[in-house]
Amino acid sequence: MELVEATADDLDALVDRWYDLAREMEAYSELNELAYGDVREVSDDGFRAHLDSEDVTDYLVVRDGERIGFVTLREGQHPSRRYSTSLRIVNLAIDEDYRGRGHGTAILERAKELARERGCDHLKVSCEWHNEDARRFYRDAGFQPKQVEYAQSLE
Repeated sequence: MELVEATADDLDALVDRWYDLAREMEAYSELNELAYGDVREVSDDGFRAHLDSEDVTDYLVVRDGERIGFVTLREGQHPSRRYSTSLRIVNLAIDEDYRGRGHGTAILERAKELARERGCDHLKVSCEWHNEDARRFYRDAGFQPKQVEYAQSLE
């Protein structure tokens, strides 16, 4: 398994996989409701902006030459803290047919390597509160709960 940095040629693959992930997240909160009824309605502008960003990188997960998922990583800083430079896993998705085979764990290991290479001192990730599978996955991988994020609709 390898992470291959996405290019403009990969925008459709990123959007398709993001849409599948976003659809799965709808089940965890009404605030996750998508504005799109179909993946064909989704613009690639967000991922296109990532290509121009120095802080955000999208990777396709490739196994034996086949794309099986994607991960989005974002660098961040808290200059007032001892552990001040982080790499955040923003999106992590493995295609359904390839789940449960250790690919997610391999991505986390590669993300740790990338974080160290970039001079980061910690790795961050968040997931939906009610997504017990994701919470268990990250706990089992050695992540510790650090803070809770709350959201409130203004409608």
